Amino acid sequence: MIRAVVFDVGECLVDESREYGAWADWLGVPRHTFHAMFGAVIAQGRDYRETFQEFRPGFDLYEEREKRAAAGQAETFGEDDLYGDVRPSLTQLRRDGLWLGIAGNQTVRAGRILRALFADDVDLIATSDDWGASKPDPEFFKRVANAVPFEAGEILYVGDRCDNDIRPALETGMHTALVRRGPWATIQWNSAEARELPDFRIDRLLELCDLICEFNGSGR
Repeated sequence: MIRAVVFDVGECLVDESREYGAWADWLGVPRHTFHAMFGAVIAQGRDYRETFQEFRPGFDLYEEREKRAAAGQAETFGEDDLYGDVRPSLTQLRRDGLWLGIAGNQTVRAGRILRALFADDVDLIATSDDWGASKPDPEFFKRVANAVPFEAGEILYVGDRCDNDIRPALETGMHTALVRRGPWATIQWNSAEARELPDFRIDRLLELCDLICEFNGSGR
């Protein structure tokens, strides 16, 4: 049975359009140009951070984050950046008796924002910076499994990327759900991995409630 659901953050719970727009502005690049390059980079299977290198060779993302913070332009997101189905989905899953968590590749600063937004809604909030391990490193998913009070096979990890979320979570023994939103899922959606690997393919998080109920009732 699925007893716990753990969510990725970016493009799963949080629409990152505002943040990536802020990066385009920081680089002095038109937003549509930045977004086009971003899509091209990830469509080629490259690390999204290479997008910044295309505009500014030698760009250090962590260093530039601190420069933005010092300039009063720190990364931020809030209630308005959450996808519209996030709150009702968490509420329904909690009513269904599921243990809930949030764990993704995020900074310590982002972790503080997540705790302010979701402290009363979930049982776990953790970031890669908290753990010193980033997806798709297996250590990240081992940390998830250790933090959840159930077996790995009773955890559903929900994310928007086959490479960072679905494949490594499966390799750790978890169930997975791929949500189609954001650039990665849109680009990867019709790939063999996206069709074959996840237990569930969804367009909205609210679909999880019925899918988990059906799965748990199937006796699989």
